[in-house]
This record gives sequence, C-alpha cells and structure tokens, in this order.
Amino acid sequence: MVPFIGSIVAFVVALLVGGLAIYVGASVVVDVEDYSYAVVTALVGAIAWALTAWIPLFGPLLALLAWIWVINWRYPGGWVDAALVGVVAWAAALVIIFVLNAVFGLGVGAFGVPGV
Repeated sequence: MVPFIGSIVAFVVALLVGGLAIYVGASVVVDVEDYSYAVVTALVGAIAWALTAWIPLFGPLLALLAWIWVINWRYPGGWVDAALVGVVAWAAALVIIFVLNAVFGLGVGAFGVPGV
C-alpha cells in the first residue's frame, strides 16, 4: 500500500509543478493568473500528449501540436501565443525542477509539460 501512496504523491507533486510552469507561462505571455486553471491545463495537455505520442513516425510532432492546441484552447490569443506559453512553461519547469531537486532532493518531474 505504501508504494501506491508514494506514486500518488509523486504524481500530484509533478502535476502541481507542471501547473506552476504553465501558470508562469500564461502569466508572462497572455497575462492570465489562475493557478488552478493552469493545473487543469497541465492535466488535459498530458492526456492529449499521451493520446498522440504513440503514433509511429509523426507521434512526437503530433503530440507537441496537440499540447499546444490544448494551451490555445484554454488561454486567449492564437497559436503563436500558445506556443510562447509552452516555451516559457518549459523553461519555467526546468528551473522549478532544478530548484526542487537541488534544495529538497525530490527527484520529481513536471507532469503536463513535455520534455521535462
């Protein structure tokens, strides 16, 4: 039972980190500051990524487009703003994970932000 609980805690922490990264990206690019909205966006984006990344040959590209589409769907602006939110979120996730792992030694990732 304990490993199951540890997995749930790791998932929740990674989702909150991914949500924080998207929150930073959205607040910088489109001036939207709603953390809970960003966490839901991270969850939906991760689902979109999982549904498309397995496709042979073009899966990673389709998954990236699906993730940007989710951001475009959830936030104001167009595709360019959505891509910029994604880039800022990716960079923010790298910094957040580096700090968490350096300070607390957690070894977590960012659920909902690809490539991190």
